[in-house]
Amino acid sequence: MRILVTNDDGIDSLGLHELARSLTDLGEVTVVAPDQEYSGAGAALGAVHLIRPEVHEARVAGIDTSWSVSGPPGLCIIYARLGLFGDPFDLVVAGINPGTNVGRSVYHSGTVGAALTARNGGTTGIAISQAVTDWGVEGQAASDVLDQQIWSSAAEVARTVTAGVIANPPNKASVLNVNVPNLPVEEMAGWRHTTVGFAPMRALAQATMVPKPGHAGSYGVDMNWGEPTPLPPETDGGAVMNGYVSLTWLGGIRTEPPPSDDPAAAALEQLFS
Repeated sequence: MRILVTNDDGIDSLGLHELARSLTDLGEVTVVAPDQEYSGAGAALGAVHLIRPEVHEARVAGIDTSWSVSGPPGLCIIYARLGLFGDPFDLVVAGINPGTNVGRSVYHSGTVGAALTARNGGTTGIAISQAVTDWGVEGQAASDVLDQQIWSSAAEVARTVTAGVIANPPNKASVLNVNVPNLPVEEMAGWRHTTVGFAPMRALAQATMVPKPGHAGSYGVDMNWGEPTPLPPETDGGAVMNGYVSLTWLGGIRTEPPPSDDPAAAALEQLFS
């Protein structure tokens, strides 16, 4: 069993290291992660037509083989699929992301994006994210609160889930999005199968341009957060807010029946008439 471990926070992330070490008894673990922060990159590969990404040997304590890539996590997965790091991998596990990836953030998360890219190549991907104490915002946590992360709890959940998937793998390549409360395991309420929510735990309420001194026509952007709001318990974010581990199996992009009065079709009908 060859397991590729990646993330979107960079090769130096403590969450990445904890995750990789927790999986070493389940198979041959190789770390392939971005050389810097790529949070919010989704499944992006980067502007590979403009740059030549580089690969460097890296060191992660307790892991025999580690690499850093000068590109987002999706590119790490593509390189692995092309054989850059040896034989094909049987499983991709991404994380541990500090900050939940639930609701709308699923669209933008580099952690989830790595798992989606793995599935696109025929390999099951598992994304692992952990809530941040006193911070109800989806996605990346601020660095000044990372010392409150109980990485070992998320790593134990990740190992348990990964072991289960290895023992009874899906019939086809799939994506499992796992979100974990920032609590000791014994204090968690349990686990739930969940749906992807829509409303965020705490949404951006307003973005304001602030003039950049000495640079006419240039602005910084201040973003103001709204207040945290309760979420339905059957959703991914609601489960985590209530102390549960959230398990969400993510489907692929699907087509929808066109509307009966499809405006694009009507416009093209005129173009080609």
